[in-house]
Amino acid sequence: MTDSSLTPPTTVVDVLIAGAGYVGLSTAVAIKHAAPHLSVMIVDAAPEGAWQKDGRASAIAAAAARMLTQLEIWPQIAGEAQPITEMIVTDSKAGDAVRPVFLTFGGEAQPGEPFAHMMPNVALNGALRERAAKLGIAIRQGVAVSGLGQTIGRIHVRLAGAGSIDARLLVACDGVKSAIRDMAGIRTLHWDYAQSGIVATVAHERPHEGRAEEHFLPSGPFAILPLKNNRSSLVWTEPTREAERLVNADDLVFELELEQRFGHKLGALTVEGPRRAFPLGLTLARDFVKPRIALAGDAAHGIHPIAGQGLNLGFKDVAALAETVVDAERRGLDIGALDVLEAYQRWRRFDTLQMGVTTDVLNRLFSNDNAMLRMVRSFGLSLVDRAPSLKDFFIGQAAGLTNGPSPRLLRGEAI
Repeated sequence: MTDSSLTPPTTVVDVLIAGAGYVGLSTAVAIKHAAPHLSVMIVDAAPEGAWQKDGRASAIAAAAARMLTQLEIWPQIAGEAQPITEMIVTDSKAGDAVRPVFLTFGGEAQPGEPFAHMMPNVALNGALRERAAKLGIAIRQGVAVSGLGQTIGRIHVRLAGAGSIDARLLVACDGVKSAIRDMAGIRTLHWDYAQSGIVATVAHERPHEGRAEEHFLPSGPFAILPLKNNRSSLVWTEPTREAERLVNADDLVFELELEQRFGHKLGALTVEGPRRAFPLGLTLARDFVKPRIALAGDAAHGIHPIAGQGLNLGFKDVAALAETVVDAERRGLDIGALDVLEAYQRWRRFDTLQMGVTTDVLNRLFSNDNAMLRMVRSFGLSLVDRAPSLKDFFIGQAAGLTNGPSPRLLRGEAI
């Protein structure tokens, strides 16, 4: 017989979010901001303070910046944001003395509105946490979901060594290797690219003037993304074995390899902070929803960083899911019912599949040294560079401003 006094009580909330990254935090804030009467809680498996050690930076598209403005977050981090004023694309080899520019983009989605900003992850995460605290959203760190069950009108979420929570809706934002996705029996389409993305921050002597560069090299894309104060964020793709060698090499070897790819146009380079490598692959969930469960962010889709749209796909999920949940609540519907959640799935699945296929094709097209393919893609880039309407289309895509139906938050409007 079990002593009930030793069993932690079950907490009951309207919405439980697993994962305190940008997507999880943004989802919580977006729902609570629009529907203050809903109780929202976040649990996260990472230990307290782990997010403060993230030295990476992310590209935030114009549509996502509009959403963050509506949620009263952007004004807190605008001073950390580096506008991307120009984007150039080259196709060359690492040792080429000259890298011809095949494609250039101006940096405005609308007059006076950059198509994207670069933002340190720590600044974004900190601002989201501050806003969540002001809205009364509890965050429990170091707490992993260990099991799921169904009760009438609720999902029963068991926590590893920390009791349980009953919720009307569970949102899984627990990453590309989502444990909740597996517990829910949601299958994925996945393949490994045998590549890793090296992420590092470098300081340089001369200003970058807000220019972002993507060099398509035989091993994969090498992206230079501008940060504040004569610094840039790198996303450097290499075959996994080579990436591991570079990350584990001493500073001199790493910097010599870096200079060969980065060049000397911005003067002397200094690597700031740690360098890390992340395995790259394509992961697409076959379903985004189950009864009382919704996947968002990397739990629903993990794509190649070649187009810099991973985070912004997640923000699109946030805007669509928050609008679906809040509208259902206002109409008196069950926010965890499958027919309600399927509206979110219809909204997001095709766009996600389209972006996954696009990044997969781009990576396969550009991450090679086939002379014929190099000639074809260079010719294609040059054609795009001479077609203003096509360039405007690609800028709109990069900014997250599409012509189709878009969630209200991404238009800068309240839910």
